Amino acid sequence: MSERGSIIYLEGVTVDFDGFKALRNLNFIVDYRELRVVIGPNGAGKTTLLDVISGKVKPVAGRVVFGKDTDLIGLQEHEIATLGIGRKFQTPSVYSNLSVWENLDLSLKRTSKGVFATLVSKPDRAEIEKIASTLETIGLTEKADDRAGALSHGEKQWLEIGMVLLQDPALLLIDEPVAGMTDRETEQTGLLLQSLADRRSIIVIEHDMEFVRQIARTVTVLHEGTVLCEGPVEKVQADPRVVEIYLGRQKEADAAAAR
Repeated sequence: MSERGSIIYLEGVTVDFDGFKALRNLNFIVDYRELRVVIGPNGAGKTTLLDVISGKVKPVAGRVVFGKDTDLIGLQEHEIATLGIGRKFQTPSVYSNLSVWENLDLSLKRTSKGVFATLVSKPDRAEIEKIASTLETIGLTEKADDRAGALSHGEKQWLEIGMVLLQDPALLLIDEPVAGMTDRETEQTGLLLQSLADRRSIIVIEHDMEFVRQIARTVTVLHEGTVLCEGPVEKVQADPRVVEIYLGRQKEADAAAAR
């Protein structure tokens, strides 16, 4: 796959849920090795955007092109994942009773044989090295033998990111990664995502504006299923439309939550 130009391209995409248009004639482009942050009020279409790219939701109109010319419309979720698109959902999904290492091993060797058969098979040297490298990347080397259920919320998020990384995606989709994290975990997550963007493209959905300012290179603001504004975070924050429909309301919500 060529690493020049766009890795994902949505053109005129419309998603209709019984008359409610979650996406309206959406045009959206992300380049190779780009870290893109998508923000917007509730109901703006942020998660639906990821659903369309990953194949969970089928649009009623438009094109979704991955890489040079692969049309994702009509493909199933597992087929899209095989092409090189990995997704990390907001709530971490790990095997709580297995160790951190075993979770990563399962992700690396997931087959139709089932969890038990996969666990009892011994990893080869290349697989061991790949898991060890991933543990170092996500900062969990010292907790490799710990039960995943005993990890902190942030550590579980990092573990699941590692599980997705072991599928070697060219495009990583991440939905609200720092929700519920401590300040330290949030900072560490930002550093992790920035380091990952050196080798792959990443789309992050996020509400935490402090975190957005930490990691953002380009920000896309969605409103009512279409792009309202796009550009560097400073430009987006200064746009009066964004302040009116999102940032102002976000500050009010944050203040209410702090009371």
